[in-house]
Amino acid sequence: MAGSGLTSLGRVKLTDLVPCEGLPSDSYKLSVSTLSQSLAQYSAAIIQFPASDGALLRSGLESARLYFHQRASYPAAEMIHNNDSREWCKTSGYYADPQMWQETYDYRPGLTPNEPNNTMDLPPAGLPDIFALLGKAARDILDAISFYLNLRSSPFTEILDNVPLRNREISSSVLSVCCYTRPSFQGAQHHNLATQEDGQLIMFTDHEHQADKSLISLVKSDKAGLHIRDLHGRWFLVDSDLGPQEAIVYPGLALYQATAGYVNPAFYRTDINTMQGNMHGRCSLAFKLMPKSMSSLNCSEMRAAGHGVEAQFLLPVLVDDFMQKSPPTDQLFNRQNIQCFNFPTVQDGSMKPLVRRRKHDSRSKPLPPSKRLRLEAQRVLKERVQDIADKKGIKLRFCNLKECESHVHTLDSPCANIRMEIGWPAGVPFVHPHDLPNKAKIGFLEAYEPGWTATHDMELSLTEPGQASQQSANCNCNSPIQVSYLHCNASYVLDVS
Repeated sequence: MAGSGLTSLGRVKLTDLVPCEGLPSDSYKLSVSTLSQSLAQYSAAIIQFPASDGALLRSGLESARLYFHQRASYPAAEMIHNNDSREWCKTSGYYADPQMWQETYDYRPGLTPNEPNNTMDLPPAGLPDIFALLGKAARDILDAISFYLNLRSSPFTEILDNVPLRNREISSSVLSVCCYTRPSFQGAQHHNLATQEDGQLIMFTDHEHQADKSLISLVKSDKAGLHIRDLHGRWFLVDSDLGPQEAIVYPGLALYQATAGYVNPAFYRTDINTMQGNMHGRCSLAFKLMPKSMSSLNCSEMRAAGHGVEAQFLLPVLVDDFMQKSPPTDQLFNRQNIQCFNFPTVQDGSMKPLVRRRKHDSRSKPLPPSKRLRLEAQRVLKERVQDIADKKGIKLRFCNLKECESHVHTLDSPCANIRMEIGWPAGVPFVHPHDLPNKAKIGFLEAYEPGWTATHDMELSLTEPGQASQQSANCNCNSPIQVSYLHCNASYVLDVS
C-alpha cells in the first residue's frame, strides 16, 4: 500500500467508507486513499464514528470502569490468564493477568462465559450493541482496503463469520473490555516499572512489541497509552488526541498473510501512566475481526488482481494452525528482513508444495541460467527497489504483465506514478521480476545493479529452457556480482515440481 507523505495520522469518517452501488464517490475515494496511506506510513488510522455511535462507545467505557471497580481485589486461580493459544476462539468472560496488571472481559457471541462456583457475574453493559457496531465498522474498513488493492468486492467473505451467525455457531471475532492498573487490583507486585527522570512511572508490556493475529483491530480507550511503530521504526502515541467519537484502527498478522505482505501488521505496546486520584485505571474497548477457525488464509484474490505474490505466500495456511503458532514477529518487526511465517500448509492430499529446498550434494546440478537470472532479479528487487520504495513510503503494487505492456506507453496508467517515483526502467512492464520476460529482466538488472552486464552466462538464458540447461555447464561468469551471487546459491538448488 503506497503512502504519499501524510504529515500526521489519517482521520477518516466511517460514513465515508461505507460502500454503495455504482461508481465510487469522490469522498469514498479520498477516504480510502487517506486510510490506506495512513496504514502504510503509521500502521494505524483514526476512525470517526457518527455522534450516536460515539455515545454508545462512551457508555461502554463507563460501564467497563464500573464493572472492573466492583471486582474482587485479587482474581481466583481459575481466572488467571494462561495464554493457551489452542483456546484462541473460545475465550469468554473474565480473566486476569496479575503480572501485567491487566484484567479482561471477552465477549464472544454464541459462547456463554463460564463462571467458577456457579456465581452470577453481570457483564459490562451494551456489549452486544458495541460488538455489532465495531464489527460492521471493521468489515467496512476491510472492504475499503480491498478496494485500494484493486480486489473484488468483499474478497474475504469466505473466511469471515456469517452475518448473522447461524444456529450453534460461535463467533471467531471477539470484543475485549480491558482494564490496566486498577488501583484496587492487587497481586501485581512484580510488574515491570521504569522510572523517568521526572519521577513519572510508566509500565510497558513485557514484550517490546506485540502484534494482533486479527485481520482488523479497533480500539477505543478512555486514556492515552497506545504506542504504534511507524514505517521508519519510530514509536508514537496514537490515542493522545482522540475525540469522544473516535477510535484507532490497525491491521493484524492475518491480513498481512492474506494480502501476501502488501498490508503490514501494526506493532504496538501499551504504557500506563499512574496518576493520583485515578480510581479506575485505564479502560479500553478492543474489537478484533478474526478469520473463521475452519478456513484457510490464501492469496488467490491478490493473484487474481494481478499482484505479485512471493513463493512463501502461495500455499494456503490453515487459520487454526496460524493462530496456534507463534509467528517470528522479530523478523517482521525488522522492515528490512520482512518474512512470512513457516506454518504447516493445508494437507488434503491434492496439493503438493510448489517449491522445495534441499541440501546440496555432489550430485546436485547447478541452476540453469534462466533460473539464475530470475533469482538475481528477485534479489535485486528485495535489496534495491524495495529499499527505494520503503524510503519513499511506497508499497509496491505490481500490474498484470499483459495489461502493463500498454501501461508503459501511457502517462496516466495505474502504475505510472510508482514507476516514476522509484525510477523503474523505461519500456519494462511494472510486474514482479519473476513474471518479466528474460530481456526485460536484464533491463531491470542493468537499471538497479551498478556494473551489471549481460555476460555470456546470462545471454544463454535467452535461449530455450532445454538448450539453456544443456549449455549451463559451459557458461562463464565474468561479473563479480554474478560470481558472488552464484556462490551463495551453491548450497542448495530449487526443485520446482
